[in-house]
Amino acid sequence: MRWLTLPGEGIPVVFIHGLGCAASYDYPRVVCDPHFRRRAAILIDLPGYGYSDKPWEYGYTIGEQARVVNEVIRAIGLRDYFIYGHSMGGSIAIESVAEAAAGVRGLIVSEPNFHPGGGLFSQKIYANSQHDYIASGHSAFVASEDSAWAGSLAVAAPWAVWRSAASLIAGNAWLAIFLRMTRPSGLIFGEASLPDADFSRLQSLGTACITVAQCGHAMAWENPAGLAAALSAFCARHE
Repeated sequence: MRWLTLPGEGIPVVFIHGLGCAASYDYPRVVCDPHFRRRAAILIDLPGYGYSDKPWEYGYTIGEQARVVNEVIRAIGLRDYFIYGHSMGGSIAIESVAEAAAGVRGLIVSEPNFHPGGGLFSQKIYANSQHDYIASGHSAFVASEDSAWAGSLAVAAPWAVWRSAASLIAGNAWLAIFLRMTRPSGLIFGEASLPDADFSRLQSLGTACITVAQCGHAMAWENPAGLAAALSAFCARHE
């Protein structure tokens, strides 16, 4: 496991990335933005992604990744922190807090998988068998991408991506778990991803729901300043 510890002020934010991504690739621009206000941050590359090891024997399920995140947090010695997860990382962050809430000041997720069944990309990946995805599907997927995502997807282990997608398809009751949270929690959506039924429901229930302008799902790339401002505002409210 590898991660970046970026020094700064205030209670740190732990960043958990999405499917085929890497925190070391997605979030330096967000953390360095003036709107993040020099807050300390820990950018975790999950097993199978970015700079972290990519063992074949590991399962890469959402639950396993959540346990690894908690192991990293314990290894670093964090006693007081916020945790942020995007997309698949949001589901991982939800399970991380559900397993070990001590020390968590607040949880914020952006466009997470709240339900079984996966999303557009996990469904495309899982449409292949693991064998076929590793043999040719992964390289074809990377070649077909012209977004920033192609960079982190290219260095992710194909077996990690496929098994992560399979775990998202199998799913968990992430929305129900999120609703049971006793820690402060928030939800971020890009304006291009709205309307969304879960966003509307959580907003009506009083959850802190934030819209980031001029972006969709890939908000860290499309509007890093907006994401930085949203995270900073949530953290400032709960410090």
